[in-house]
Amino acid sequence: MLRELLPIALWREDAEGRIVEWSLAAQDLLGHRPEHVLGLPASPLLVPDANRELADRLTRRVQAGETMVGTLPVRHRDGHTVPMEMWIVPAADPTGRPGAMLIAVETSEVLRMRENLAAMESLFTQSPIGLALLGPDLRFLRVNDALARMNGVAAAEHVGRRLTEVVPGVNAASLESLMRQVLDTRTPVIDARRVGRTPADPGRDHIWSCSYAPLVDRGTRSLPGGADAAGPTTPAPGHTAPAHAPPGHADGAADPAGPGRPLGLIASLVDITESQEAHLEVERARHRFALLAEAGARIGTTLDLWQTAEEVVRFLVPQLCDSADVQMLEAVLEPDDPAASSRGVLRRIAAVFPEPVPPSPLLGPGQTFQLPAGSAYERLVLDGRPTFLTDADIPVLFPGKAAESLRAYLSTRFGSARTVPLVARGQVLGAVTVTRLKTREPFDDQDAVLIDEVVARAALNIDNARLYTTQRAAALALQRSLTNSALPAVPGLELTGRYLPASAHDVGGDWFDVIELPGGRTGLVIGDVMGHGIHAAAVMGQLRTAVRTLARHDIPPTEMLRSLDAVVADLGEDTMATCLYAVHSPVTGTWTIARAGHLPPAVVTPEGAVSFLQAPPGTPLGTGAHDFGTEELPLPPGGLLVLYTDGLIEARDRDLDVGMSELGRALEQAIARAGGTLDEVCDVVLARLLVGPAQDDVALVLARTTG
Repeated sequence: MLRELLPIALWREDAEGRIVEWSLAAQDLLGHRPEHVLGLPASPLLVPDANRELADRLTRRVQAGETMVGTLPVRHRDGHTVPMEMWIVPAADPTGRPGAMLIAVETSEVLRMRENLAAMESLFTQSPIGLALLGPDLRFLRVNDALARMNGVAAAEHVGRRLTEVVPGVNAASLESLMRQVLDTRTPVIDARRVGRTPADPGRDHIWSCSYAPLVDRGTRSLPGGADAAGPTTPAPGHTAPAHAPPGHADGAADPAGPGRPLGLIASLVDITESQEAHLEVERARHRFALLAEAGARIGTTLDLWQTAEEVVRFLVPQLCDSADVQMLEAVLEPDDPAASSRGVLRRIAAVFPEPVPPSPLLGPGQTFQLPAGSAYERLVLDGRPTFLTDADIPVLFPGKAAESLRAYLSTRFGSARTVPLVARGQVLGAVTVTRLKTREPFDDQDAVLIDEVVARAALNIDNARLYTTQRAAALALQRSLTNSALPAVPGLELTGRYLPASAHDVGGDWFDVIELPGGRTGLVIGDVMGHGIHAAAVMGQLRTAVRTLARHDIPPTEMLRSLDAVVADLGEDTMATCLYAVHSPVTGTWTIARAGHLPPAVVTPEGAVSFLQAPPGTPLGTGAHDFGTEELPLPPGGLLVLYTDGLIEARDRDLDVGMSELGRALEQAIARAGGTLDEVCDVVLARLLVGPAQDDVALVLARTTG
């Protein structure tokens, strides 16, 4: 082994100091070919001039039977000196006289080997990394304490054994195949992963990062006949190497190995179990956050309760489960219905199953069922505690003969189930039940955390949709109860009107009304409460009621607006409204008009000319300014008064002035095209001005004098 790692030069001298044998390693180190030095005196050729006397003394002492060891310079063929560690031993020459054998190693190579051995020793004794040295037969030659602790086997018990014999439970056969590949290809392998259990921790899988590097003899070469170039010597013609020459150097034996012969390999192992588990946990957390972000984007896109519930189940299936359904308490869905107030009645409002249709009508959306009284399912739903369901819960949830086939289906198809209550703002709204088929991994704790978080976020979306639906239903009911269903027939006027909400999901405070007054007169009112929703509808209702009450006392328009201003002021600082009140006298054919910040009405003469009233608009209701002017407008038979709110003429890309101009042209066009009926005029105006989606509520009233 030493000659494989360290080039050793050998040569022999006879009694006269002539070179009679010369090894190929000596040729490599000193540059002289055997045929050029055999038979020549060694001292003039190899010994520097300054060392001749020392060399002569050493030669005499060796011939006298002493062995000499020391560091001596040897002359290279090109003239420079090579410091070498020398062993000079007595050896008989070919004629039997006292001669010498010289064994020399380059000093720098010895120092390098010493440093390498020291580094290797330090590495094996101090490194926290598991290290092993294996021979070409893949048997352990040496292991450090770190590896012995990893394997749970003493270091001494590794030596002479193979990996499959020491720790077979770590894919040992596969790793040995990999090590054999490293030896065959002379190519190292970095970070090969090994998973398994060792006697050090038999109850838990560990993950190791394994690296293997070949140990290769790079200092040898072969003679044409196969002789080892590092050791065999070449004797002088007519001489043979003596029988006592060192084995492998002077016996001329052939070495079958070529250059780069593998001497074994070194293995390093790092236990990366904790880092891998931490990495997996980070990846799971990243995946969890990504799913939660996706849930936030996909759930709650509308304020429709049923659509939101459908989004919940469509997100859960199939990413997290194989089936999902959303169940809402009837008492939450219908809080004002006495029949729905009984405890523990659930309605399924959305469901997705592996099959295209629910396997039983009992599982379909819209179905209601009673929570089993006193059952664990009742407690978890009403108390807001998520839990895993077992096969024992199925008969409790679906009792009776009618559900026998459903119970069989659930018990045979589904292997894991979890119910998570829908809790928002401290109130239990219902529950979400998710299941997985038996062919899929059952829910684990990580799945439960993620599903619970998705359901918790979805509960807020569902509650928002529920609250919005409830509020909108109340606002619509209020608005329907307060707005006109039909205009009355009044003396001297032909009337028509339209109310168009901005959307089916919102209500506002626009309104109009027609009131019969004493003396055959008629009062027209149109207004616009700032804002939307139930508050605006409620304010609108109060104003409409106040107008009707005050109108019966025959209050003039200006006084009417002052009274309404006080009503709005009483409702709060943030409440404002615009209003126009007009009184028509059929006797005089005159309109008396007062405005509180409202847009000027359009006036169409019997000849079709369109204009807008120019009097000051006054201040909105709720400001307390009481700046309301009155304008008298005589309008002959066939004349048209048009009242409207800003939703008709104002848009994001159109200001009021442009909108009023458009309204004037639309009226001219409608009068010319419609041939006289107010409904047709109304339809033409709306079609001309509302070309896109409505951005605000629209109220429009047309009053034509009939004489």
